Amino acid sequence: MPSFDIVSEVEKFELTNAVDQTTRELTNRFDFRGVDFSVTQDEENVKLTATSEFQAKQMLEVFQQKLVNRGIDVGCLETGDPTASGKLVYMVVKVKQGIDTDTARKMVKMIKNGKFKVQTAIQGEKLRVTGKKRDDLQEVIAFLKSEKLGLPLQFNNFRE
Repeated sequence: MPSFDIVSEVEKFELTNAVDQTTRELTNRFDFRGVDFSVTQDEENVKLTATSEFQAKQMLEVFQQKLVNRGIDVGCLETGDPTASGKLVYMVVKVKQGIDTDTARKMVKMIKNGKFKVQTAIQGEKLRVTGKKRDDLQEVIAFLKSEKLGLPLQFNNFRE
């Protein structure tokens, strides 16, 4: 039986490349000359540090632009408010990975209400959709692409 997985993932190396490109561009920008700033990345967060709130927001815009250029949907970002700490202002940007259980349940309900001839199963942070015909699966993909779920979806592991 044909099946595929619905996931919401961000490729780590593309995220790292976007962080590096952001740092390189800000180093060359005239309005950031002599400004103490940094863009750091840990497992699932990116921390933008600058000397003012305005500059932190500019850094966020440049970072989002670099993500779009690298093919990453900015819908996977959760941006925190700028926080002052001494002389510096920092902003934490959380990168969401996986589909949470509430969203997964909502998607399963949407697929069932759509009267598609498929079965869906929640498997951790992804959904497995199985059907008898390939066309049924393609209809589900088209349906989910048209819906606004608030997170970017990828459809992979398509098996015949």
